[in-house]
Amino acid sequence: MIDVAALLTRTGEILRRFRAARGGNVAMTFALATLPVIGGVGAAVDYSRANSARTALQAAIDAAGLILSKNAQHLTQAQLSENAEALVKANLHYPSMTNLKITPVFATQDSGSFSLKLSVTAQVPTSFTAMWQPNIAIGADTEVVWGMKRLELVLALDNTGSMASSNKMTQLKLAAKDMLKTLQNAAKKPEDIKVGIVPFATDVNVGSHVDPKWIRWDEWEAANGTCSNSSKKTKSACEKDKSKWTVADKKTWNGCVWDRDQDDDVKNTATSESVKSTLYSAHQANNCPASMMQLTNGWSALNNKVEEMTPTGNTNVTIGLQMAFQMLSPVSPFNAAAPAKDLDKVIVLLTDGDNTENRWSTSQKQIDARTKLACANVRAANIKLYTVRVINGNASLLKECATKSDMYYDVQNATQLSGVFSTIAQNLANLRLAK
Repeated sequence: MIDVAALLTRTGEILRRFRAARGGNVAMTFALATLPVIGGVGAAVDYSRANSARTALQAAIDAAGLILSKNAQHLTQAQLSENAEALVKANLHYPSMTNLKITPVFATQDSGSFSLKLSVTAQVPTSFTAMWQPNIAIGADTEVVWGMKRLELVLALDNTGSMASSNKMTQLKLAAKDMLKTLQNAAKKPEDIKVGIVPFATDVNVGSHVDPKWIRWDEWEAANGTCSNSSKKTKSACEKDKSKWTVADKKTWNGCVWDRDQDDDVKNTATSESVKSTLYSAHQANNCPASMMQLTNGWSALNNKVEEMTPTGNTNVTIGLQMAFQMLSPVSPFNAAAPAKDLDKVIVLLTDGDNTENRWSTSQKQIDARTKLACANVRAANIKLYTVRVINGNASLLKECATKSDMYYDVQNATQLSGVFSTIAQNLANLRLAK
């Protein structure tokens, strides 16, 4: 780019020398010498104006591209051209520009992935160089790439007794409902976004009065029944004659299950009737949380499920996370959609306390180790994992669990939950704009 200020300074120096000169041929020499200088200064001014116009044109086309990308996939080529021209002109404040020509090109790159390219040319009239160059041609281009990805999201939400304190459950319900509303509005088609909910305590409630093939009953049967002529309440304690033990009707089961056998307790292994370790152990928990809801786009039902949540029982983060993991996996018993370029799978894990009890132990250290393994397996499966700590809980564990450090939220007051869930929801809704 020509330095206009330097040229003007140089011209001034030449004029001063001319004024002080005494030679007879100075006037002619100066006249000839200053022609290219003046021409250069004029060209510099014209090119400087053109460069300024080009900058304005680039800003206008960038703004037009971002706005137009929101609905580009629903417009015809004629509508794209008309809208692109209107948007560029609305954002371009350079009246002297002429012959504005805008070319939009919309393309579907992959399933659920789109691009919009805008190129524009124009002319800027000159002043000093008009004799041999009436106009200077300029141009600019931009590209917006975005993905209208489908989303499968599972909310693994702590429903333990401590959630009753500090207004945590009330604020959680408000935040969760706001998140559902944001996602519902973000869905372009009904199948774009599906959400599941896994309330958890020591157990997860898979639904009452069912006998699914992915449940094992040996422990439940051994703990639920009656012993003839005895007050004993477990099969192992039913005197010496176990034949006196009468198993309870499975219809009395409250729907709670707890951890699978290790190491399937931290994996998304497909359930199989022939492989006992893959089955969830039925458990007649005294503090059974609200039943879970599998992936759905039934927004009213999801809101109703949130409203059903009630604080109860102790904390077993592993079972909540593992069930959410299983719900997103393309294997039995839930058989979710297989991984795809246009599908994001996400878990939001929220808890307000330390691990206190699982199927085998009340040792926080031992249960934390299981949670840590489950987190690692979720991340390895390319499932995005957000973690939220509400006032209490193992901060280092939850931060390590999250896919990235900025996907961990430490909430010090329950009223902050709405802001956190709103941020996460907006991030999920905005997965569309990739460039």
